[in-house]
Amino acid sequence: MKQANFKALLPIGVFIVLYLGLGILFEYVLKVPMGFYNIPIVVIFLIALLVACVQNPKLNFEDKLAVMAKGVGDKNIITMVLIFLAAGIFVGVVGRSSAESVAYCLLSMIPVRYAVLVLFAVSAFVSLAMGTSVGTITLIVPIAVAVANSSGFGIPLCVGSVVGGAMFGDNLSFISDTTIAACNGQGCAMKDKFRENIWIALPAALASLVIILVKSLGADVGEAVVKDYNLVQIIPYILVLVGGIVGINVFLVLLLGIACGAIIMLVTGATAATDMLANMGSGVSGMFETSMVAVLVAAICALIGEYGGFAALLSLIQNVFRGKKGGMLGMGLLVGAMDIATANNTVAIVMANPIAKEMADNYGIAPRKAASILDTFSCIFQGVIPYGAQMLVAISAAAELGYQVSAFQIIPHLTYPFMLLLSSLIFVFIIPERKKSVAS
Repeated sequence: MKQANFKALLPIGVFIVLYLGLGILFEYVLKVPMGFYNIPIVVIFLIALLVACVQNPKLNFEDKLAVMAKGVGDKNIITMVLIFLAAGIFVGVVGRSSAESVAYCLLSMIPVRYAVLVLFAVSAFVSLAMGTSVGTITLIVPIAVAVANSSGFGIPLCVGSVVGGAMFGDNLSFISDTTIAACNGQGCAMKDKFRENIWIALPAALASLVIILVKSLGADVGEAVVKDYNLVQIIPYILVLVGGIVGINVFLVLLLGIACGAIIMLVTGATAATDMLANMGSGVSGMFETSMVAVLVAAICALIGEYGGFAALLSLIQNVFRGKKGGMLGMGLLVGAMDIATANNTVAIVMANPIAKEMADNYGIAPRKAASILDTFSCIFQGVIPYGAQMLVAISAAAELGYQVSAFQIIPHLTYPFMLLLSSLIFVFIIPERKKSVAS
């Protein structure tokens, strides 16, 4: 291991100060809508990379390039980027119109008294299928507002249930940015991470449903929201979901999903043949920033590791968090701190991955468990911070329909993230580790 050097962590500090500082300035001082997401995160990472390159004059620039190239060329980084792009094509081909069909189908079948439960369940399924909590919230919040107006439930309760369900799916989806980043960063199969993760997420989801049901029972309900729906378009999502669970290679699953989705969208007339390639391009473009962040963070982390920064951070963590359970908690708090600083759970995982990998090796934490902890804790923090994309998009979607609701009205109704935190702590400190015959 390299000699510990806390100064090597300066690039991370520069990134956090610039990104968090500018985000607060844009969002709360200049009142720029979606202020945190108007900051060019790739530019901020480039500045942090420049700082890393300037450090350690004993190492010439050519050698630093070699270190960065080794970090960027890592198998897990290449795999991560390719999966990001394939997932982008899948979402571009299939589109997102099926989300509304799922929602209106269930709302038409289930009594209006349970409409908020339906919103949570639909958001969970859509996010699990699409792999994006933000996209799910964009689609389902307008439906949640309509449900609130028609049924009599409060808008904060309905919107909070949508955000909670979206975070459940984001945490478990096989094509979610966070799952891809966590699994490839820790070197584990997605199916193994899913099977580990489900024992944390499912109890939290069931507890959330019970709490939402209790909140719903006291309301005076009105009429149900009824609209036409078409469920044929959800077949590609189900194909990808089932394929991932049974352990089929993620690339093969995505290719099957893309092919199936293209056929269905063309046959049903949902997409014109001339628009299909453009939709693929749009889907890939949506993943460019995430892919570039993964590349830049890999380069920065390679230099930080070479300079001894991760050795210093690992030494500090080991002095504070002792034992395997302490190590798991420390790993969760590490990615949580990164998420608070970046307001982006995927970026938080990518940044935390290298040190988390070292922690997993030193504490004897299985890769599947490390990936699960990183993904879960990042979703917990991302689900409740008032300046995260999920919260801002939910507020914006409601505002576009003429309803003003604040983050602090929604936060008390974010049942799932709080239940997920409780479930995670029980998982770390109380539940004994499940034995597995083959290491993963």
